[in-house]
Amino acid sequence: MADGTRTEVVGVLGCGLMGSGIAQVCAQAGYRTIVREVDQAAVDTGLGRIERFLANGVTRGKLTTDERDATMGRLSGTTSFEPFAEADLIIEAIVENIDAKRAVFAAVEEVVGPDTVFCSNTSSVCITELAAATRRPDKFIGLHFFSPVPIMSLVEVIRGLATVDATYQRVFQFAQSLGKQPVTAPDRPGFIVNRLLIPYLLSAIRAYEGGCGTLEDIDTAMTLGCGHPMGPFTLLDFVGLDTTYYIANIMYEEFRDAAYAPPPSLKRMVLAGRLGRKSGHGFYAY
Repeated sequence: MADGTRTEVVGVLGCGLMGSGIAQVCAQAGYRTIVREVDQAAVDTGLGRIERFLANGVTRGKLTTDERDATMGRLSGTTSFEPFAEADLIIEAIVENIDAKRAVFAAVEEVVGPDTVFCSNTSSVCITELAAATRRPDKFIGLHFFSPVPIMSLVEVIRGLATVDATYQRVFQFAQSLGKQPVTAPDRPGFIVNRLLIPYLLSAIRAYEGGCGTLEDIDTAMTLGCGHPMGPFTLLDFVGLDTTYYIANIMYEEFRDAAYAPPPSLKRMVLAGRLGRKSGHGFYAY
């Protein structure tokens, strides 16, 4: 553990798609990184995902075998909270559920020192509300990465009402040390990216329902006509229809603006288990 102002050891809560990506970029940036999951199988799956990503980087000439080995050497997995006693900064990247997030922060707070900074990778939960459930709201902040984490360069830094400037500056600089481009976002549902992205995606669904064009034609129009890297329906399937639906509902609850109201067809697809790429079927079949 550092002296309370520097970060040497990073703890990551969650080793799923986002958590493993966050752990990887931290380890690649030179930080000793501890990542926790609920059971050993999940730990092994997450670390295996990192190992495959790095191996692919070696194959493509993006990094050397020494760099790969050094990164893996800085990583360790656990199913307990005790190893987090060494962490200077902790990033939570578990399921997007406020009760689950509160519970995991409460558990880890029992083992960490008073100077450890807490970050949440949430894409929609109120940072102030999460911080208020801890004993360190002044050292609590949002740090929202984008998927796939090793590739996407943006990170949103979100101050809660009680976040002090020292915490903000430390975490902003930490994000830069990962090779990311941080932006400061307000503690409001959706922050910056999803505040703009979610209405666009929901509008695309409504346009499709209204006969604006086929899925393929709408996607092609937005990629070739607007220069987007992928069309709205390809992006919806990539993000996950359940994730989009969940975020949209939180934003609608906050703003009561029809632009954030999920179309009925989105709800039905989620109920039917058509969640996108991860389930093999969303707007497109995979």
